[in-house]
Amino acid sequence: MEKPWAASKRVALLLAICLVLLPPALVILPGMRDAPYPWKLRWAITSTGQDVVGIQKLEEKCDMSMGKWVREPMGPVYTNLTCPTLPDIKNCQRYGKDPGHLFWRWQPDGCDLPRFVPERFLDVVRGKRLAFIGDSLARNQMESLLCLLSQDQKPTNVDAVESDNFQAWYFPTHNFTLMVMVTRYFTHAVPVLDAAGKPTDSFDIHLDRLDPTWTSQLTELDYAVLSGGNWFFRVNYLCEGGRRIGCVGCREANLTDFGIAYSVRRVVRAALEGIVRCRDCNSSLVAFLRTYTPSHFEHGSWFDGGYCNRTQPLGEHETNFKSIGWELRRVQSEEVMWAREMSGSERFRVLDVTKAMMLRADGHPGWHYDKRSARDANDCLHWCLPGPVDMWNDMLLQRLDEISPPLRR
Repeated sequence: MEKPWAASKRVALLLAICLVLLPPALVILPGMRDAPYPWKLRWAITSTGQDVVGIQKLEEKCDMSMGKWVREPMGPVYTNLTCPTLPDIKNCQRYGKDPGHLFWRWQPDGCDLPRFVPERFLDVVRGKRLAFIGDSLARNQMESLLCLLSQDQKPTNVDAVESDNFQAWYFPTHNFTLMVMVTRYFTHAVPVLDAAGKPTDSFDIHLDRLDPTWTSQLTELDYAVLSGGNWFFRVNYLCEGGRRIGCVGCREANLTDFGIAYSVRRVVRAALEGIVRCRDCNSSLVAFLRTYTPSHFEHGSWFDGGYCNRTQPLGEHETNFKSIGWELRRVQSEEVMWAREMSGSERFRVLDVTKAMMLRADGHPGWHYDKRSARDANDCLHWCLPGPVDMWNDMLLQRLDEISPPLRR
């Protein structure tokens, strides 16, 4: 007969062996070996609580919205000499900008944002049509993506009519079309005329009519990347049913100033609702909303002496996370969640770049661009190419890769 102490010793030994062998066993469970980092395990307990019946993988998708800029000695994927489509107005190195802003990469908290691989992007979007829809910063992102993809394949310009408001590029090897559709407000907007009948800087924004510049092309798209917000920082008028119902920044006694955040919410909702209700659209159309990115004028604005001569990213203590830009980020994100609930679909997604770009006061052209192609002033709104704007497409590729079919990945 076995002694009680011997039995206890044997049990203790078995428990010790289990504790040593169990962690390696967990790593090679079916489906776990190839799991992307980061991931963690949790026990799935039966409802009776009597036993552990299995192990469930809990994948944590990378939250790329929070993080910091860290040094990147490799520099950008392309240079101003290797991008055949780089516009002079974004070619900051040609016009003497300090190259220090090129050697940084965005490091999300708790995970990594992979370096852009042009071949990988083109494989993911093979046979697809993608459009950037928004203001000139949407065009800035399209120009960045063109430069990135041209490192693998030279695109063909397929514009029927040369226009700053619409451009289309085709990558024949992958049957991929890339477009930009410039719309300042997503909805129909008409310049307000002065007493002499000349357009002013203000607009009548018709909240109940979408801008056909982009809606006329919507049914052809597989991916849409919407962005905007900077055109609301001026006096504008909000209209419904053909009449003014309020304004942004006006001082007229008979109109309510609803403010920038409310106005941005209204046009974003109108745009997303238009996509939700689009009956002829591709059922698999995925719409991204890229969050607001601020300008970095210091000691003035665009045409009264403002400048942006920083040579490295700002520290967080130098950034105001209670600013209107941060508020617009919240409004835009909430509207995407509204669209997901309204549609019952997860095909509405956010590209949250606001914090990252609030820190990059060093990434704008400033004085470093061809003055023949723009008004003579500092540009502290748009982004140099290459530059921090390329991170937006790093993020876009990561999200597209997550939602693409397994065989395409």
